[in-house]
Amino acid sequence: MTIKPASPRLILFVVAFGVFVAADDLTVVSTMLRQIIFDLEIPLPEGLDRAAWIVNAYLIAYVGVMPFIGRLSDIWGRRTVYMGALLLFLIGSVWVPFADSLPSFLVGRVLTALGGGAMVPVAMAVIGDVYPRQKRAGAMGLLGAIDTAGWVWGPLYGALLIRFLSWHWQFYLNIPLSLFGLAAAWWALRDLPQPVVRERIDWPGTAVLTLALLSLNIALLGSGDVQAAGGFASLDNNANTNTAWLYGVAAVAFGLFVLLQRRSPLPSLLGRPFWQAPPLIDLTLFRRRNFSPAVAVNFLVGSVLIIAMVNVPLVINVLEFVPETAALYSGYLLSGMTGAMAIAAYLGGKLTERLGYRPVTLLGLALCALGFGLMGGRWVVGTPYLEMGWQLALLGSGFGLVIAPVGTAVINAAPDQQRGVASSLVIVLRLIGMSVGLSALTAWGLHRFGILRTQITLPDLPFTDPAYQQAIIEGLTQVTVRVLTETFWVSAVVAVVALGISVALQRDEVSG
Repeated sequence: MTIKPASPRLILFVVAFGVFVAADDLTVVSTMLRQIIFDLEIPLPEGLDRAAWIVNAYLIAYVGVMPFIGRLSDIWGRRTVYMGALLLFLIGSVWVPFADSLPSFLVGRVLTALGGGAMVPVAMAVIGDVYPRQKRAGAMGLLGAIDTAGWVWGPLYGALLIRFLSWHWQFYLNIPLSLFGLAAAWWALRDLPQPVVRERIDWPGTAVLTLALLSLNIALLGSGDVQAAGGFASLDNNANTNTAWLYGVAAVAFGLFVLLQRRSPLPSLLGRPFWQAPPLIDLTLFRRRNFSPAVAVNFLVGSVLIIAMVNVPLVINVLEFVPETAALYSGYLLSGMTGAMAIAAYLGGKLTERLGYRPVTLLGLALCALGFGLMGGRWVVGTPYLEMGWQLALLGSGFGLVIAPVGTAVINAAPDQQRGVASSLVIVLRLIGMSVGLSALTAWGLHRFGILRTQITLPDLPFTDPAYQQAIIEGLTQVTVRVLTETFWVSAVVAVVALGISVALQRDEVSG
């Protein structure tokens, strides 16, 4: 009996299931961090730099695997690589709950990050394989909506597990989910097109690009630590030196990578060709229709998305003196933004199928600029949370609308045999944009705070007078809110710059 092939929609939901589980794993730790630190017996505050690696190690591995895994799926096939990614994620999920030390815990988290990071670009490439050009945007929007829903669900899910069970259960529950995902992928992806020619992998190019990405991300994370360490001269100098070296390594590695990708055949070694593999990333991709403006917009969107994700909770924590209340309101407001983002991602895909890339991207970026502008101009001490909420929903709608047209433009621009690596570049550049945005945010915020706090007007009263103490608190609160809202103004400007770049997006077959 002939087994009927899986439909494109069923294939989409199978790969989207893995993406959802990986997205949940990316954000779930945010509400579990305190308990994990306690159980791993990391002393605070002196162990804070070690505890930061619980988050940082995941992010670095998540970014580092993507370009290589996208190219690997072009060469070995989507089904093999997607199932391998799920298997890595499963192994990491089995490892983590039994870890009894930070190094052991980090090994498990890196394994889950490698698997989770690999699933996203492969899923995007699968959409390119099974959907015709005029239907890809809708599928991409749905995948973006499911991915964003995983971001939203993660912190809430983590809070529920901490409240009723323990953080270990996040990873226990990943085991049956991963097994189900493996079984579904084995069945649904069996009829995906296979590579015609099994090419070699560009291992030197992969190694150099991975070194560049790892160095850049660690340096960007370190830049935030340097700024936060202001006032401690020895720590600041050492951190500055290490960060400068990492930026240097990243620059040299990126330069070497470009040279390797543009290489002419290298000399033979002992009569055999030393170099036969095609480049990891064919640089002519950046000259193809829509490719460069789409990835540039994606980078800029990532750089301002992180500002919203980080600064909104900071504003609420300044306004609310009770930590539990601040966390509650921050969660509500961010859920409004990310919920709107998920809905708009789906709608953006459908609109892109009808209108093309440029109108939907322009609309999304205009909403981003408007949302950030309203937040920068209207958020002050005393702004009602309801007003903050609708402005964040507006901002989230803008972010969501951009997901499908930009991702689809990149995938449609790439040849079939390079679709995996093109999908990887979409995610990599967005994540690098987030790292750059976070580093710049930290540097700008602390610089402005240092200037503005000297301008606080205090009453002519003794230091011990309660009125004097209250004036200090009110002055610092106003200055902090002003600094944070200034970053929203900067983000609005970045969104306008991205809007200008998106004008270069051209209509093609996506709209029929």
